[in-house]
Amino acid sequence: MQLGLIGLGKMGGNMRERIRHAGHTVIGYDRNPELSDVSGLPELVEKLQAPRTVWVMVPAGAATQSVVDELGGLLEAGDTVVDGGNSRWTDDEKHAEELGAKGIGFVDAGVSGGVWGLQNGYALMVGGDKKHVDRLQPIFEALKPEGPYGYVHAGKVGAGHFSKMVHNGIEYAMMQAYAEGWELLESVDSVTDVREVFRSWQDGTVIRSWLLDLAVNALDQDEHLTKLRGFAEDSGEGRWTVEAAIDNSVPLPAITASLFARFASRQEDSPQMKMVAALRNQFGGHAVESVKE
Repeated sequence: MQLGLIGLGKMGGNMRERIRHAGHTVIGYDRNPELSDVSGLPELVEKLQAPRTVWVMVPAGAATQSVVDELGGLLEAGDTVVDGGNSRWTDDEKHAEELGAKGIGFVDAGVSGGVWGLQNGYALMVGGDKKHVDRLQPIFEALKPEGPYGYVHAGKVGAGHFSKMVHNGIEYAMMQAYAEGWELLESVDSVTDVREVFRSWQDGTVIRSWLLDLAVNALDQDEHLTKLRGFAEDSGEGRWTVEAAIDNSVPLPAITASLFARFASRQEDSPQMKMVAALRNQFGGHAVESVKE
């Protein structure tokens, strides 16, 4: 299958490589000419055979809107646009309506896997009409992990990004729980090897997880996380999750508390946020702030 891919950063670049490994043709565009296969979107669309599929991996909001607007003027009826970034689900509904008026299909794909996706595969949560989703199955199969899990057609347009938003909200709460436990262990005199306590939890315990494995990785690199500043950004999806909970009268005390804990990290050097920052760097390659000498 042939695919156009816009945005070749940490996620998009690895996705291009994984799709190519599966035997598909990927024509990629990025603002950085050193990463691009083409000079711009007109050339990308020109090189694709109809019916075309263009996958967008750019930041949510204005950047995604700009790309969707330009593609709407370049693509033809029967083509499909996939938004694989972290867009808000309400934007998906808007984009589907705008493109649909021109006969262009729209699919939203929540993508999880971070910098490890090339090696392990990407978990995909997809929203859109079945006819559009079914045509993209070869690409989804190339990206997802081997085995029966890691892909779902979650529902209509917006369902993919809504599902990914909830996934990220759960991620916030899980990271916060590990961070709080780590800080408490570090604070007592009786526990002399906190890193090995975390390592001992990796097998046979009910709290073992990939996040726990990544926490151990981080502690192996910096045993007491002394090189990190206790500061962690929020991607926006945590806020959207809490807002959706309010709109739907669903109580989310753990996720809400974890979001506010990140806000607290901007007021002081939070020990818990050292662990959250380390975990975000481990699974997603997110930037961390080092302690200033």
